[in-house]
Parts: sequence; C-alpha cells; structure tokens
Amino acid sequence: MVGEVSSSFATGPRQHDGTFYEFRTYTVKPKKMKEFLELTSKNIHLRTAHSPMIGYWTLEFGGLNKVFHIWKYESFAQRTAVRTALTKDQEWQEKYMSQMLPLLDKQENEIAYLVPWCELGSSEKDGVYELVTFHMKPGGPAVWGQSFKNAVASHMKTGYTKLIGVFHTEYGLLNRVHVLWWNESPDSRASGRHYVHEDPRVVAAVRESVRFLESQQNCLLVPTAFSPLK
Repeated sequence: MVGEVSSSFATGPRQHDGTFYEFRTYTVKPKKMKEFLELTSKNIHLRTAHSPMIGYWTLEFGGLNKVFHIWKYESFAQRTAVRTALTKDQEWQEKYMSQMLPLLDKQENEIAYLVPWCELGSSEKDGVYELVTFHMKPGGPAVWGQSFKNAVASHMKTGYTKLIGVFHTEYGLLNRVHVLWWNESPDSRASGRHYVHEDPRVVAAVRESVRFLESQQNCLLVPTAFSPLK
C-alpha cells in the first residue's frame, strides 16, 4: 500500500525505530500439512533463536493448505544479518530447511509497517484470528487515512473483537492495508459482526471508508501450538 504514498505513512513513530514485520505465506503440498507442522514444531526454536516470531497460523478459511507467519525486525540491516546467519546455521539447514522445502508448493512474503496510530496487540487467551486485507485507491492516507482509522475504531468500540495490528505494505503488493483481529471463536466473530453491522455508527464509518476501497479479502487463522499469539 505504500509506493508513492509511503512518505505520508512515514510521518509516524515507525520512522524513528525502523521496526517492520515480514509476512510469510507458505502453500504446503496437499496431504503434507501434518508432516510440515510436526517438523516445524520440532525445530522452530532453531529459527526463533535468531529473531522474534510474532505468530504462526494455519488457514482455516480463505485458502487451503497454507500457513501464515509474522516475523519482527528492527531494521533491514538486522534482517540481512539474520538471513545470513540462518544460511550458516548447519543445524537449522540440516534439521529443518532440507526437509521442509520439499513439502512446499509456494512461498510468498511481504514487508509491512504498523500504521503510526496503532501498537501491536496481544491475546490474553486462546482464540482465532481474522486477517483482512484492503487494497486501497492510490493517494495514500492523506486522502483516506482518517476514514480508515475511523472504520477500524468503530469495530473496536463494539467490543466483539480485539485489534492486534494494522499494517501497511512497504514491499509486496502496494496500496494495501492488513488488519489483524482476534476473536474467541469463529461463531463469536460471526455473531458479533452481524450485530455490529446493524449499528448505525459502524455503518456510517464503513460507508465513508469504502469510498476509497478497490477490493478486500480475508482469511480465518488458527494459531499453531508453537505460535506466540494464541
């Protein structure tokens, strides 16, 4: 979502510390998901020894045979150093990478920043997550930022869901915003969403925001046993 609009988003707190997040989506070969997750669970500590993992999920709806994970970096220099160290980590390469890669059909990644008005949240108890991706019209937050913030806030105020983070892409498909929500269950999310979309305050905020929207999609994420976000 950045490209030509990155300067507008760069006026917030993230400009000072440089912290960003890498979103990784792996498509696992059919019938190999169980083997993939067992291998990852057994060896993920070798990876987190190099840099912090925010969360690791499987997709329940919105994509099949996929896992999604988020990694935190303080700078691009740190990410480069981590990636270099991983290639030299013989235990990681032999115990995990050499066995994991044949299980995959595809790998995708994006680099994203938290928007300046959002801090990364956490979950107090187990639940499920919804990742909603918005492809916004060109022009940046100077045009639609306040309306988008108001739409997010209107959902937060209803209390049926918890905001974990709002991210904008720096590398990947541009003009995109990702919103990560926590819910107690798919049923609580469904009933809460149906209820709040009868709330005139939510309806008004969403109606204003969608004027700047090109498209959107979502997926339901189930945290793995080894995910920090539960």
